[in-house]
Amino acid sequence: MTEKIVLGPLENVIVYGDDKSKKAVARIDTGASKSSIDVSLASELQLGPIVKTSKIRSASGKGVRPVIKAKVKIKNKTFTGLFTLATREHMNYKVLIGRNILKKGDFLIDPKK
Repeated sequence: MTEKIVLGPLENVIVYGDDKSKKAVARIDTGASKSSIDVSLASELQLGPIVKTSKIRSASGKGVRPVIKAKVKIKNKTFTGLFTLATREHMNYKVLIGRNILKKGDFLIDPKK
């Protein structure tokens, strides 16, 4: 049996573009089905192309967002997954990790961490 990796509500992650990467603090959100990345960060790392669009529900309402495939490293595990593009400039964290990425790892979420 593999040992679970414990994540807190905020984690340092690395987002990989084709030629560069960037460290960011990500919000770990088990209530979000989809992961999200800020449009400006995606542009800076030249992430893309847009692979589809996705309907989303958020605190600001319902909408449709473009979706890209991106590679992210959480703790010592690297995953490729789908991220919706959102304007997160007014939010504290440029990356939100939702269940679509969390289910790929053997993670345990500790909100007190």
